[in-house]
Amino acid sequence: MIKQEINEIKRLYTPSNCSITRICGCYVDGEKNKKTTFKEAFLSLPEEEIFKYFELLRKTLSGTPGKNLLNLEFPLASEEEGGTQEFLLRLRDSKLKDDTILDEFYDKVIGSYEYVGNYLILIIHDAYDVPGKTTDGLTMEDASDTVYEYILCCICPVNLSKPGLSYDAETNEFHNRVRDWIVEVPEAGFLFPAFNERSSDIHSTLYYSKNPEEAHPEFVDFILGAVLPLSAGSQKETFHTLVAETLGDEADYEVIKNIHENLTEMIEEHKEIPEPLMLDKQQVKNLFEKSGVQEEKLSDFEKLYDAAAGEHTSLLVDNVANTRTFEVKTPDVVVKVNPERADLVNTVMIEGRRCLVIEINDHVEVNGIQIHVNKPQQSS
Repeated sequence: MIKQEINEIKRLYTPSNCSITRICGCYVDGEKNKKTTFKEAFLSLPEEEIFKYFELLRKTLSGTPGKNLLNLEFPLASEEEGGTQEFLLRLRDSKLKDDTILDEFYDKVIGSYEYVGNYLILIIHDAYDVPGKTTDGLTMEDASDTVYEYILCCICPVNLSKPGLSYDAETNEFHNRVRDWIVEVPEAGFLFPAFNERSSDIHSTLYYSKNPEEAHPEFVDFILGAVLPLSAGSQKETFHTLVAETLGDEADYEVIKNIHENLTEMIEEHKEIPEPLMLDKQQVKNLFEKSGVQEEKLSDFEKLYDAAAGEHTSLLVDNVANTRTFEVKTPDVVVKVNPERADLVNTVMIEGRRCLVIEINDHVEVNGIQIHVNKPQQSS
């Protein structure tokens, strides 16, 4: 799913757009015991509760695709009878009205989700009447051509509110506040099936993880039967490893700067395209070549890539490129540069010593104080 498709589903979680048919939940304590379960027709809930659930549901679809929102494909085996995808399909088709399959789902989550503390399993069923769109992207409200039926599950920590004093308006006094168990924003969740090309894709799911570096792989494997890609942090680390091992002891400042500038240029050229910009093994090699890596340094690149990332792994450019800053660091000095002006920093040899040279203009500040830069006098 691309950002536009994710946002289209998020927009359903408002009073005017809501078509959610049913909401179910299971409260689990720290010992993995079911404390209580509930099931309700969503629109029969009090308005205040509906708004709170909207917040949790929208949060499950918030974040950055490729980082904490991951498009996962089901392996073929999972679509056979007894497979994870086949089970989720039966759960969706039950419209959450079959208590047996719903309890089985809760048991699967409890058995695979590793979390220290209490949490709430929330799951909704919805049938979205997808409006058509004109060729120029305008929505035609009366031209629906498909119904997107799906379930959305989120797992929310439940923690005690902080102790403190509260004001009692009736007595006009302050008293010790009663601590309540509060449902917090989701740690994990998934949308099934995926809403690809604005229609149901039962072969894919969208997975959410609040912390991309702690994506609960056991839960993903047992509930979704899918394989998690490298996390955003792991992709960045893998890319740095590839650069370091490819260049070896001859890592050159100009080559590193060229890689940064070429990645930034690629992102700029791709910014109007909704699909994430990915680099496969050959494209990373082409990037290195374009950035000035010598041909002999690339002789073993395929082996290095397979060992570091995996033969068929692609890297998301937004995960490996730092477009916010260009940093040059030594043990004693850190220089941060506007990423679009990396050309201002160069390395030169001065009196036999390697030096960083930073081009400056008339506006220079030291600890917030502007200094005057003496201009070199021109010889007559």
